[in-house]
Amino acid sequence: MGGPFARGPREHSDEPLPGFKLAYPMLAADGRACGFSGVTLGRAHVYRAVDDALCAHGSRHACPSRWCDCGFYCFHDIAAARDLACEPDHRNAVLLEIAASGRYRRYERGLRYARQRVTAVRIGRCECGRAAEQLADSGAGTVGWRKLLPVCARCGAGRPALDPARFGELAQVSRVLLDGPPVEAPTATPPAEDPGTVALLSAEIAVLHARLDEALTRLDALESRQNGR
Repeated sequence: MGGPFARGPREHSDEPLPGFKLAYPMLAADGRACGFSGVTLGRAHVYRAVDDALCAHGSRHACPSRWCDCGFYCFHDIAAARDLACEPDHRNAVLLEIAASGRYRRYERGLRYARQRVTAVRIGRCECGRAAEQLADSGAGTVGWRKLLPVCARCGAGRPALDPARFGELAQVSRVLLDGPPVEAPTATPPAEDPGTVALLSAEIAVLHARLDEALTRLDALESRQNGR
């Protein structure tokens, strides 16, 4: 039966839905596990590679609720996640490829959903701009977890750090990739000078030198006559 209170379409997926999101890499205090925390809502909560969403406000309702902003979030497009990573507050985040399942709600650029599995972790730039090579202790964190920071070998020297393979083992994610900075456009090579143009310029320079020599000779002669008076 229709009307203003008609039931909407069923928002549940038994098949995983692909998506992309940003997260901060985290290391457990005992060094035996790695996880992730959100970059906006839910920063205080650390989730694992396979996990169910919890309400960030402490409510016990099922996520994602129609009346709450809880749940995991992801973008449909990897470019949207990379654009968000350009903001200063998010430059230390890594990019996750995920498979979303269970209850979900769509929004313009992605999904808000109940359950996810992290299928890949992409590590981008160090704060200095070079490609990151490891994940180092940032000095920040939450109860029981240390926040990690993507760093290059130079900036990470002397700091406790995990290489990507070890982070993948502890996080139980099989694919941990070093994205690095985008490839710079090659510098345009100036066109080679035409041999005829080079010869013409050389001839003009020779003429200028000859005229300069002639002017200097006349100046010397004039000075000699003045001194002979």
